[in-house]
Amino acid sequence: MKFIDLHSDTLMKLARKDAIGDLYENPNTSVSFKKMIEGGQMAQFFAVFLAEPEYFKKENIYYDSPDEYVEGRIKYFKEQVEKYSNIVAFAKNYEDLVENDKAGKLSAFLTLEEGAPVDGSLEKLEYFYDEGVRLITLTWNFENCFGFPNSFDPEIMSKGLKPFGIEAIQRMEELGMLVDVSHLSDAGFYDCAKILKKPFIASHSNARELTEHPRNLTDDMIKVMANSGGVSGLNFCPVFLDREQVNVSDNWVNIDGDDKKKVIVYSRVSDMIKHLNHMKNKGGEDFVALGSDLDGIGGELEVNEAKDFELLFDALRKDGWSENQIEKLAYKNAKRVIREVLK
Repeated sequence: MKFIDLHSDTLMKLARKDAIGDLYENPNTSVSFKKMIEGGQMAQFFAVFLAEPEYFKKENIYYDSPDEYVEGRIKYFKEQVEKYSNIVAFAKNYEDLVENDKAGKLSAFLTLEEGAPVDGSLEKLEYFYDEGVRLITLTWNFENCFGFPNSFDPEIMSKGLKPFGIEAIQRMEELGMLVDVSHLSDAGFYDCAKILKKPFIASHSNARELTEHPRNLTDDMIKVMANSGGVSGLNFCPVFLDREQVNVSDNWVNIDGDDKKKVIVYSRVSDMIKHLNHMKNKGGEDFVALGSDLDGIGGELEVNEAKDFELLFDALRKDGWSENQIEKLAYKNAKRVIREVLK
């Protein structure tokens, strides 16, 4: 079955100093053009993810400055799409997506994960739009010009969008860019819901009722976003799927006060179905989508590349989902939001 994945961190993984291959084929990423074709994928949203310098150093990633890193990743993305233009095309809106599909080509969308590169400037926001960015995940795990991140600290979660953040999401809506609230504080979420007139999304978030983590959505958030016409993309990250793994970080934990020990965390299709059923029950069948977070997550993943998505679809059939409901999850819901928002 065709599908649209609303989030991956593949561009970051290919910025590693020891990276081999490219976006078409390499031995180190879950997402590649070749794997997308083999798995029957329709479109991938590729994130340019900006983390703190210490994170990039730890991950052995080329990094000089925020602007140089972001510009370099955008340039790389465009060069790769051009190099393999016989099989993939840059997509910026619904019309591009449909035309690419008719031509038998993959669609590659460009996003920013972490709004800091906008740097409090509407001119820079418009610059990224002109570069082809069609979705911005407003925050990552730190305060920035838009507002405040998700957090285990209630005080931080109670802080909403900054004045620039309010102005910026209104401008994003005018331009035709998706506002993505994954990683945003709870108060920031409700600010977006109050201000935006068009659908907004959580590109890679699950249900907080099942896994109590601030990166996931409460039942009320699910209902509010669904009422806006938005969607949430199922995140395959183990700690967002399974309550028992919520305190595991980077596969390392403290056990009985001893030194840190390596543990294995698992991303299971059975847990994915629990979250999808919950989100469908609370937000309706038009709310669910896919936002794997592949190449940005660790652990043992049952769904680790495009061809594995069929494992999820088959499991949903056995769970009683109709073919139309699975198609809505796989691509129809995301496609609708793309049609309604992107320009």
